[in-house]
Amino acid sequence: MSTLLDELSKRAQALTLEERAQLAQQLLESIERESGPEVRAAWEAEIADRIARYERGEAKLIPAEDVFAAARRLTR
Repeated sequence: MSTLLDELSKRAQALTLEERAQLAQQLLESIERESGPEVRAAWEAEIADRIARYERGEAKLIPAEDVFAAARRLTR
């Protein structure tokens, strides 16, 4: 990790939960703005495919609390 990235990460972790969420949203939006049309088209196709699999009953659904619990275990 670069020195600047390391410093930004440390400072971001000092923010409140709400501030970190806002920062994450802003960063994701900046990436989306810089993505080319082929990336956006690929994501739209992926989203449509996931919705179709869900509607056909082919998607394996995992409760959010299970996902978050697994994420917490991985970050410890």
